[in-house]
Amino acid sequence: MRKGLFIVLFALLSACASLNGLTQKPEVAIVGIDLLQLGFLEQRFALQLRIRNPNDVDLPIDGLSFEIEVNGQSFVSGLSDKRVSVPRFGEALLEVIASSTLAGALKQFHELRKGGRDRVEYRIVGRLNVSGIGSVPFERRGELQMPGSSAPAGKPARGERADLS
Repeated sequence: MRKGLFIVLFALLSACASLNGLTQKPEVAIVGIDLLQLGFLEQRFALQLRIRNPNDVDLPIDGLSFEIEVNGQSFVSGLSDKRVSVPRFGEALLEVIASSTLAGALKQFHELRKGGRDRVEYRIVGRLNVSGIGSVPFERRGELQMPGSSAPAGKPARGERADLS
């Protein structure tokens, strides 16, 4: 009896998810980063995020939260209540503000001082709030090209590439 109830509940939840048309998670990648404010205790950045929608329904996003790691270390985090509608099988750009702490900046500075890198690895993880659906998690790994690096132009990068300058 219990097993049958579980199967019915699972079927109902699956039906609700397919009714919304969301069969795949949206993809979020960093495509730009600019330093807005350099303070002693906090640094603020403007990030450009590309949100891709691989689903057959529009995604009316009305907020997100995220954290970004660089080279496996926490770098910045942020929240946004900006609204954007990502068309079905389409994409949209969203500019958000993120901040880092002095401790996070010092860790990154120490890591970058090791030198010899033309790219750094990043990981962005968070949640999109989609009207009518709820909170949808996302995660992406990629590489960012360092400013002034002499990486060959056509060299393929894992994930999305963005210039840190």
